[in-house]
Amino acid sequence: MFPRIYPLVQKEGEDKNALQEIAPETVSKAADTVLGSLDNIWENFLAHTPYMIAGLMVLLFTGVVVFVMRRFGRHFFRRTTSRKSLQDLLVRLLTIATWILGLLFAAMVLIPGLTPAKMLGAVGLFSVAVGFAFKDIFENFFAGILILWHFPFEEGDVIECEDIVGRVESVEVRNTTIRRVTGELVIVPNLFLFKNPCHILTNRRKRRTSVVAGIAYSEDVNTAVKVIKEAVSVCKTVRDDEPLQVFPAGFGESSINIEVTWWTGSTPFAMRESHGEVVAAIKYALDEAGIEIPFPYRTLTFKEPLRVKGEGP
Repeated sequence: MFPRIYPLVQKEGEDKNALQEIAPETVSKAADTVLGSLDNIWENFLAHTPYMIAGLMVLLFTGVVVFVMRRFGRHFFRRTTSRKSLQDLLVRLLTIATWILGLLFAAMVLIPGLTPAKMLGAVGLFSVAVGFAFKDIFENFFAGILILWHFPFEEGDVIECEDIVGRVESVEVRNTTIRRVTGELVIVPNLFLFKNPCHILTNRRKRRTSVVAGIAYSEDVNTAVKVIKEAVSVCKTVRDDEPLQVFPAGFGESSINIEVTWWTGSTPFAMRESHGEVVAAIKYALDEAGIEIPFPYRTLTFKEPLRVKGEGP
């Protein structure tokens, strides 16, 4: 048994010695390869350093140009249009275009082999992919551009869209900020305002409103109309450059209804203030004239006669 095992043991020992002789050489070659790769990377980095510095200079110059446009762009476009929203839109679009051109030029400087055609092709494919991924954002973006371009409302206008009523604080490219009349701040996507009917309450400085007053059936309608018209015409919040209209409107359950229509300020506060003044004036005038403002009358009919307390059966 020993003569058979001994050669195997001897051969295994020879392999270990061979591996011990080869290992230092292999490690040395691997280290040389890694160091060579690092040297190549460092040399390539140093070789591209001027291109990187030039690209950073391009980006810095683009940032300076954008800063100047944001600072003085509105004054420049003021000669073209007096609309503040259109001025802001032109400045935003010019800023976006400047950044796109600056980034493209910086990429071409950083990568010398990159041509404008290749760059535009890559940007086109990238924009398609981003467009599908961020569809809602781009829809709001383009809706904001259309809102700013067509000038439906400005900052400070009071608008009503669905259940949102408030004053516009800012119109951005993607969102519109609205301060409700109750004080809450609402961030509304521009696509919501673009797709739904939007009422601009302060598009003009005046709005028409109305209220219905009731008089008893026993009163003279013409006299009541004259009294109401005289009372409303002297109210401070009622505009005198538009006609005041007072007409009998119909037959109510307990009264003859008289519709009073007048013009006042366009803001919600002006409307509420004017309503309060007109209602108070009508009530005072009708009381002074002795004209009854009725409340609902009800006649109750019972199937059987009611027994009065103290009477017999």
